[in-house]
Amino acid sequence: MRHLLRMAAHSSQTNMHARNLAIVWAPNLLRSKDIEATGFNGTAAFMEVRVQSIVVEFVLTHVEQLF
Repeated sequence: MRHLLRMAAHSSQTNMHARNLAIVWAPNLLRSKDIEATGFNGTAAFMEVRVQSIVVEFVLTHVEQLF
């Protein structure tokens, strides 16, 4: 998480701020066995990934307090 926070610190050059990093990394960091097991697709999978990205964005914006 600290590494992703360092990446976000360079967002003016890379456009990879906390939200974009969360969208990219959330499915890997918060992998859902439910999506994989049931083969979610479409809206259900999108909603699951959206929740994951919100959680990762929260963690990234509060790294110092959490870790």
